[in-house]
Amino acid sequence: MGVTIVGGGFAGVEAAWAAANRGVSVRLVEMRPVQMTPAHKTSLLSELVCSNSFKSKLGTSPAGRLKAEMVALGSIVIPTGEKHSVPGGEALAVDRELYAADITSQIERHPRITVERRLFDPSEIGDEPTIIATGPLTTEPLARWIAEVTGQEHLYFFDAVSPTVDASTIDRSIAFAQSRYDKGGDDYLNCPFDKAEYEAFIEALLAAERAPIHDFEQGVKYFEGCMPIEAIAERGPRSLAFGNFKPVGLTDPRTGRRPYAVLQLRPENREKTLYSLVACQTRLKWGEQKRVLQMVPGLAQAEFVRYGVIHRNTYVNAPRSLSPCLQLRHRPNVFLAGQITGVEGYVESAAMGIWAGIAASLMAEGRDLPQPPPRASAYGSLISHLQDETPRDFAPMNINWGLFPDPEPPIKDKSQRQAAKLAAAAAAFDAWLATLPITVA
Repeated sequence: MGVTIVGGGFAGVEAAWAAANRGVSVRLVEMRPVQMTPAHKTSLLSELVCSNSFKSKLGTSPAGRLKAEMVALGSIVIPTGEKHSVPGGEALAVDRELYAADITSQIERHPRITVERRLFDPSEIGDEPTIIATGPLTTEPLARWIAEVTGQEHLYFFDAVSPTVDASTIDRSIAFAQSRYDKGGDDYLNCPFDKAEYEAFIEALLAAERAPIHDFEQGVKYFEGCMPIEAIAERGPRSLAFGNFKPVGLTDPRTGRRPYAVLQLRPENREKTLYSLVACQTRLKWGEQKRVLQMVPGLAQAEFVRYGVIHRNTYVNAPRSLSPCLQLRHRPNVFLAGQITGVEGYVESAAMGIWAGIAASLMAEGRDLPQPPPRASAYGSLISHLQDETPRDFAPMNINWGLFPDPEPPIKDKSQRQAAKLAAAAAAFDAWLATLPITVA
């Protein structure tokens, strides 16, 4: 039995490479150039459609740690990216054309990979292991099939998510824990504005530079509840104070009074190492987001692990839809890989492709699926995000310090805390890798 992979992007090529290098025959179906997407320009596999950066190449960074784990599992993307790197400071930047051409050549020359250039029909999905790695622009028939299997309410077609901050960088002398009218415990943190602070924030928000809308997003309609905060502010200076930032039912312990306005923070994971800014969807450029949002009381030193975005995307509610091996819960022979799983970024998407390829290859051989990577590792931290059922609006996430578990006992010093996380990740991953029931190519 072989493995069928749908989609030749970052996740698809990694899944194909992982399965084929473990002795399984692979059929990789890519619709380009038969049908192009609005974002792609070529028919090359693993084409970079946005930035040419694979994030930090420093081993002491979360992205660097994830890359090390991917290489240990036999990645094709990372070594090929390094081969065609261009100057990019601390980031691994690549020559996009040379990189994609090399990836395409390696995949097409692999003796156990057959590349089929055609549209894939969901009716082809049978009993053999199948990996769907079609990315944010999944075709309508395949998206409809996924919606039928997962439940329509668990498939999303655009991101409208708020920024996320590292919990350890929130000023708790200003931000206070309280739910409105003290109903629901103290899960929320509240950043209280006085009148002058709020007016200065609104002025900066309205003047900030916004990110352009991509051509393939033109005409996309967003729900009222996903309206960017800068668009709401344009309706009137107090529109946010009466809407997303309404202070009703809250009391600032420093003053004993209700604040003029409040920006609330909600936990993004069960460990409460990450908090999202509630109802703060925005199209501001990332540098502008940091500048403006650090004007919020309590967030002056906040470290943003994910900036707000509103853009076209297709992804599932992973905690409700996927197993730890990225199988669809109601169709366990079908795996998802890449951005459609609920990760974000080239490297993270590729990482999920490797993991799905390993699991699918074992299934194809009639063997037991592997135990998931340990929670402390970079892989385990990403998969934990995809499995975390903490009540929230599930949104894609890239690898960041907040996803790694905090050391025990807690370490206050930031650099020492990060070093402890990296050491724990390396030790846990190496021990797990030794038990993996496969030969790493």
